Amino acid sequence: MLMIRLQRVGKRGQAYFRVVILEHTSRVKGKYLELLGNYNPHQKEFKVKKDRIEYWVSKGAQVSPTVNNLMVNYKIWDKPKMQSWKPKKKTVGAVSAPDAKAQAGGTEQVKELESQSVSGRATPIV
Repeated sequence: MLMIRLQRVGKRGQAYFRVVILEHTSRVKGKYLELLGNYNPHQKEFKVKKDRIEYWVSKGAQVSPTVNNLMVNYKIWDKPKMQSWKPKKKTVGAVSAPDAKAQAGGTEQVKELESQSVSGRATPIV
């Protein structure tokens, strides 16, 4: 499947992106079939060949969510925005170490194990 996506170029701290079409399984920084445009986030410039993108989409190529959202923001086409990333869910049921001891019976079991080890017998509590 062909994918239209961004390819980062430029040195550290000076990002510059190419809009390219390539096979979705190939490396992002690898060879591409065609250069469709570029994006400079520092100067807020986004230049693409709209006719070539529409040609590739008509042939079955998919547009990445980021490229789609850039094209919507710069009013190149009137399609809806896509969700490009999902925030990580925070775990509500996470307990800290002292709470975990209290839930597991904590100090009573520790004292019981210590007393059994002193007597010479260490049997696991189940």
